[in-house]
Amino acid sequence: MAQQSSGLTPAGAGAASDAGPGAADIVSALPVALLLIDPEDRIARANTACEHLMNMSERAMIGQRLDSILAPPAGYADRRPELGFAAFDADIRLARGNTIKIDFVESLMAEHDGWRIVTLHHAPGGRRPGYGIDRSAGARAAVGAAAMLAHEIKNPLSGIRGAAQLVAAGADDADAMTSLITSEVDRIAALIDRMEDFTDTSPLDLRRANIYPLLAHVRRVAEAGFARDIPIDEQFDPSLPDVLIDRDAFQQVLLNLLKNASEAVAGIEDGRITIATAYRHGMSVSAGAGSPRRPLPLEIAILDNGPGAPEDIVDHLFEPFVSGRPEGKGLGLPLVEKLARDMGGMVQYSREAHGGTPMSVFRLFLPRATG
Repeated sequence: MAQQSSGLTPAGAGAASDAGPGAADIVSALPVALLLIDPEDRIARANTACEHLMNMSERAMIGQRLDSILAPPAGYADRRPELGFAAFDADIRLARGNTIKIDFVESLMAEHDGWRIVTLHHAPGGRRPGYGIDRSAGARAAVGAAAMLAHEIKNPLSGIRGAAQLVAAGADDADAMTSLITSEVDRIAALIDRMEDFTDTSPLDLRRANIYPLLAHVRRVAEAGFARDIPIDEQFDPSLPDVLIDRDAFQQVLLNLLKNASEAVAGIEDGRITIATAYRHGMSVSAGAGSPRRPLPLEIAILDNGPGAPEDIVDHLFEPFVSGRPEGKGLGLPLVEKLARDMGGMVQYSREAHGGTPMSVFRLFLPRATG
């Protein structure tokens, strides 16, 4: 069936003329996530802000029905199409598994019958300037840092003080008390060292590398330690090209993700971890509105059949000091996100069904080595 033109320059069109930016440039630079829906209820265009919000490339969205990438708000199916639709502070579940709170507004294009524009305005945690009491990510991190440091440092300091008092009183086991003091001081120093990882802004040593020897090494380390009793499967694409990475940072990212997966399946009958690789031809991201797109086609995924992240922290997994485990410090995944970003890549989390089994999936996307 022939479709009426939307009047917007199609995705992938050439540069605007000297007269100024064209419609495609304006749509791409909008700070609000925008989807263009055709008369057959399929996505015809998605701007950069929408790609960031959905964690999905425009190419992957084009041609899909709206309800295949997100669950529309309550009442959307019963709307009167000729009047448009709006839902504010709506909890929307995405196809990738997480839920976000957004303002969802659908508007008609008067001169183009059947075409609509959907805008998705995302305020993290549902926070609006001047309203509500939800904390920003920065405030949550500060509160989490204070709570974690108070807990992690207060306990060893108490032990150090008690041991020092016993030594001063001439305790018979002074050597044991001295050893306790040393070990507790080392534990505090190790904690501070981990926090200092986030302050390192020096550029990484990015070089061309074959990831498979590195993945084999990481797997051996995991199986010799924290994942000793957990089966680790491999689903590899053997034809992957070389990647541009810092070898140490790459291995640290994979070890952190494998350790996270091993903790997720601990105590679960038939707990399993899978390392998978793939080449995603259409995967690309933009560093920001108006910035050129950067292809990130190499995917390394860590899957586990654990219970998944608690629903209330899914949107904050990569923020410091956010953890789903009582004993967790919330530093592993934020460090993964930082190192992935420093290598020019990105990391995502989703909850998906694989072979009928719900799985937690962490995907690391990285650039291909060129030249």
